[in-house]
This record gives sequence, C-alpha cells and structure tokens, in this order.
Amino acid sequence: MNTFTSFFMRGDAKRTEKGFTLIELLVVIAIIGILASIVLASLNTARQKSRDARRIADVKQIQLALELFADGNSQEYPDTIAALVSQYIPVEPKDPSTQLSYSYDNLTNGAGCQLSDTAPCVIYHLGANLEDSNNQALDNDADVCAAVPAAGCSRALTGTTLSGIDGGGATPNDCIGTGGGVYCYDVTN
Repeated sequence: MNTFTSFFMRGDAKRTEKGFTLIELLVVIAIIGILASIVLASLNTARQKSRDARRIADVKQIQLALELFADGNSQEYPDTIAALVSQYIPVEPKDPSTQLSYSYDNLTNGAGCQLSDTAPCVIYHLGANLEDSNNQALDNDADVCAAVPAAGCSRALTGTTLSGIDGGGATPNDCIGTGGGVYCYDVTN
C-alpha cells in the first residue's frame, strides 16, 4: 500500500500535507480588509487637505493678479476674475471639486461695482469654500460679513453681493447657502 492510500484508510493518522485551513485564510483576508479600510480612510483625509491647499494657493494667486491689475489700472480692480486671464494669470483657477469659479466681488466705498459706475472699484472680496473646519488658514483670513459683523466675523463690508462668502452665521466661518461642513477662506484688500 502506498502512502496516499494508507493515509486515507487510517482515521487516526496525522495530516502530513502542508497548507492553510479555511479558517486561517478567512482570518488573513479579514486582516487585509481592515488594513485596506484604514489606508483608504487616511487617503481620503489627505485628498481633502490637498484640495484645501490648492484652494488657498489659488486664492493667493488671484489676489496677487488682482494687485498687479490694480497697479496698472489706477488702483481699480476688475469686474471679474476672467479679466485677469492672459495678462496676469494664464487661466482662471477653478475649485478642484466643483470646477466652479471662486467667489469674487469688486466694490466701491462699500457698494457693489458695475460696468457703468463712474467711481473706481477700489475694494475686492475673494473667497473659497474649504472642506476642513480645522484648517489654520481660517484663523488668519478676512472673515468679512455681508452686513453687520456676526459671530466669528471680524469686519463688515457692506454692499458685497457674494453669496458664498460670509464669516458670520451660527458657526464662525460657515458659508451661507452652501450647507454644513463647508468653511469660507476669504480675503480682501
């Protein structure tokens, strides 16, 4: 009798073949699944921080282009960000999540500027919605309110027509009209 046959004929024989049991394989698969979910959760947080960093960099790039535009145009700011394209910035930066333009408004003495205005637009208000409420940039932004300063808002800029920028509200830096969990990083001159 060969070894193979004798193994199956004896009930008390010890298993001599090497391999994994089904239980061992399931435990290993469960461990791999847990580790994969931890990595994916960390990756999602990193993506969120990356998008916020890009938003802040875009706002600073637009802010620099606005100052260059004003320097060459009697200290007056343009009506749209698109007016900066080609001469001051190569393309208009867009939000990395929504691909929408950043909120921008130019003002004159606290009132919104129009193309027909004779007074120069010497003030601007620019902002982006951040995803991370703990972003340190929110501690050093303008926190401009649409009217009277409210909770978390350090100054009023009357006449602004920006719908997505408002440092006031129930939660400091919470954006009006965009739902919870979105925080405004705004700058002005």
